[in-house]
Amino acid sequence: MSKVRIGIIGYGNIGRGVETAIKQNADCEMAGVFTRRDPASLSILTEGGSVYSVDDLADHKEDIDVCIICGGSATDLPKQTPEMAKMFNIVDSFDTHAKIPEHFANVDAAAKESGHTGIISVGWDPGMFSLNRLYGNAILPVGKDYTFWGRGVSQGHSDAIRRVEGVQDARQYTVPIESAVDAVRNGENPELTTREKHLRECYVVAKEGANLKQIESDIVNMPNYFDEYDTSVTFISQEEMDKNHSGIPHGGFVIRSGETGNGNKHIIEYRLKLDSNPEFTSCVLVAYARAAKRLADEGNFGCKTVFDIAPAYLSPQSGDELRAHLL
Repeated sequence: MSKVRIGIIGYGNIGRGVETAIKQNADCEMAGVFTRRDPASLSILTEGGSVYSVDDLADHKEDIDVCIICGGSATDLPKQTPEMAKMFNIVDSFDTHAKIPEHFANVDAAAKESGHTGIISVGWDPGMFSLNRLYGNAILPVGKDYTFWGRGVSQGHSDAIRRVEGVQDARQYTVPIESAVDAVRNGENPELTTREKHLRECYVVAKEGANLKQIESDIVNMPNYFDEYDTSVTFISQEEMDKNHSGIPHGGFVIRSGETGNGNKHIIEYRLKLDSNPEFTSCVLVAYARAAKRLADEGNFGCKTVFDIAPAYLSPQSGDELRAHLL
């Protein structure tokens, strides 16, 4: 069977993670890195790997099975993903939950018109957590969902802060409120507002001469990111950022608390503890790139989410192997 040839669009944390994930999947290979920077200035991890300008992407249509688009959800993916779905099968990690239906519709129209397959909002949330919320609802229809994230660095939220005028660098930590978690695990089924489940801690390096009060206001009032949370903004130096906030850990858990016919109570919990948010997210992206290739080969075009993909499509193993060893 031929390998899945993956084009990496963008070479930030996710792009580098995808590159390392491809190395761990024997049925995949990197078709090249495509960047908005000067390709000659980019040093990648793969010896002999090719780097191209993203402007030349259309010239490589015959060399790529799936493009994994590694930009940010704030401004990159809403534009890039529908455009690239006109030329390629694509996978992205769009994570602005409130805007997923709109993003889906845009990518679906582009992919169906061009005869390609796109899978959006791939990662661990949205992504693996989304699947576990669905499983919990289907199995325990009488119950409640709870999702907690962190303590960890949110790449999407950090990227959104870095796009605020006057910001040089930023990290955003999502922090579960312990009393809320304990109440859920105890089966109390509390009614929790968004603000009662998490805190958001922002560490910001401001550009010289920037208006700190304006930056703080722009962050805490940012819709879809911070306006519904208790958010703290702490200004630090670049030196302190590099020393104390260079890692990108994350994690969290999905809990379904429910009961069955005789009043018996049940808790379903799925948990992730990640040393590297982007590396784990990238591994999920590569698995779904495999699925995108298979769906496209079958002529199953248009936009998909993790809800639409059969688990077997994610694995390099055959159906016989899966039934013999994992079922």
